[in-house]
Amino acid sequence: MYSQIAANKRKTILIMGLFIILVGLMGWLFSLYMGETYITAYVIIGALIYVAISYFASSKAVLAINGAHEIQKKDNPRLYRIVENLSITEGLPTPKVYVIEDKAPNAFATGRKPEKAIVAATTGLLQIMDDKELEGVMAHELGHVKNLDIRVSMVAFALVAIVSLLADVLLRMTIFRDRDNNNQLLAILGIVAAILAPIAATMIQMAISRKREYLADATGALATRYPEGLANALGKIQAHGSVMQRQNSSTAHFFFANPLKKKSISNLFSTHPPIDERIKRLHEMGDKA
Repeated sequence: MYSQIAANKRKTILIMGLFIILVGLMGWLFSLYMGETYITAYVIIGALIYVAISYFASSKAVLAINGAHEIQKKDNPRLYRIVENLSITEGLPTPKVYVIEDKAPNAFATGRKPEKAIVAATTGLLQIMDDKELEGVMAHELGHVKNLDIRVSMVAFALVAIVSLLADVLLRMTIFRDRDNNNQLLAILGIVAAILAPIAATMIQMAISRKREYLADATGALATRYPEGLANALGKIQAHGSVMQRQNSSTAHFFFANPLKKKSISNLFSTHPPIDERIKRLHEMGDKA
């Protein structure tokens, strides 16, 4: 577990570094278009500023995109008490608690560090889970907090968005330039930019390894000392479906279960392991206990 936490710290730095390199290459392409080499430096400086801002502000964006709203203990004593008790068990600060108005049973955690962590649950999750099952799901989410998965997920979300935006802008600029000057080189660069956006987004999101879900399952099961609770919760989610009303592939990797429609191409690169396999591993943990 401690090795995973250290790996996630390194992964965050690696993702940021690769992002700066990627944006620098895009800046170089912009400089070719404009005929001014100094543009590359400005783009890299802008990327550095963006990374700093995104590190501190991405959590709010994730919450807004998914329509989550904060609650207090009086609003839902059951959920709040479960999160409080698990936080004490895990030796973590109690995170802020949010709820998403959605019938699909799901949950997620976000934040740049445990002291700034946030956990969220859908109304659908609260409705169909008994206390043991809900405890298992929230223990899983606090596992992400404890293992610092939330930091990697947050950085990946922010960088996927800006890389895709820059690639799209470059593509549009290239198309207009090609129409005016029939510049074949820039036409090729435009095609490269069009391909770059989905590839870059996919590569960054694939940095969010499926192993983190298995590890969070194990961490949550150890916290509750009842793997069957989490296994039963996964079984219910498999039966009811976890597809959210708000479809956003850039935040899908945050969720407890895949929130995207099965037909979505994003599922080809899903960071969520099969539910059947997760349940199997939890049952094995229970048998060994």
